[in-house]
Amino acid sequence: MPELRCLNLTLTGAIARIELNRPTKANALNGALWREIGEACRWVDETPAARVAILSGAGRHFCAGIDFELMNELLAEVKALSPGQREEHLRRIILGLQAALTALETCRKPVLAVIQGLCIGGGLDLIAACDLRYASADAAFSLKEVDLAIVADVGSLQRLPHLIGEGQVRELAFTARQFDATEAQAMGLINRVYPDSDALWDGVQAIAATIAAKSPLAVRGIKQALNYGRDHRVADGLEQVATWNAAMLLSADTQEAITAAMQKRPAQFAD
Repeated sequence: MPELRCLNLTLTGAIARIELNRPTKANALNGALWREIGEACRWVDETPAARVAILSGAGRHFCAGIDFELMNELLAEVKALSPGQREEHLRRIILGLQAALTALETCRKPVLAVIQGLCIGGGLDLIAACDLRYASADAAFSLKEVDLAIVADVGSLQRLPHLIGEGQVRELAFTARQFDATEAQAMGLINRVYPDSDALWDGVQAIAATIAAKSPLAVRGIKQALNYGRDHRVADGLEQVATWNAAMLLSADTQEAITAAMQKRPAQFAD
């Protein structure tokens, strides 16, 4: 397990927990936390015992977005360079930040986001890259970048249209207005809203445990097929999933699932 400073990473049973751990800063994303999110996701992806991950934030808030200190550091870093080099270096920095959040999406295991309090700017980018999103009733969201005269550049504008529709995203991006958990669920951003943090955690832990009990191979295949289908034509997606199942329908997981169903017992799958 990697050594992390701004993030807690644990594995209990088959469920990995990735917890943003800067509660006094409302889990604002500094450079270290940004890098560690990518490291944690890669660890989950590469660890067979981890079948599902829960992404959360310590303290009252999930994530208040990018840390302004990080923005100032990045601007100071690039300003010292000459024209051309400055723009190239800044582009590489942005691509690196994008990659850290894309690691949530490319992780083969499902990632469930648990959201309480503020989920602003970069926090919205984070949850957009997750597979499932759950919130407590006090959660509040905003696609905040326009208020900082910034075009959101690490995933919200690319992923949210697939989740809530282009019209919704345009309004949120142009206005930066805040919206609550009830509206987030109505627009399709949030899967389910719970009355408080305790109910939220109980509910998400139960969902994660249900997923963890399924065939790990099948769950990974479902995530791959859904992500591939989102980014390709229907015909391409059908071709891809046919290729997957041509190999995987003969797996030990499939045999165990069928046998368990016939014997009327819970299936037991190897990592």
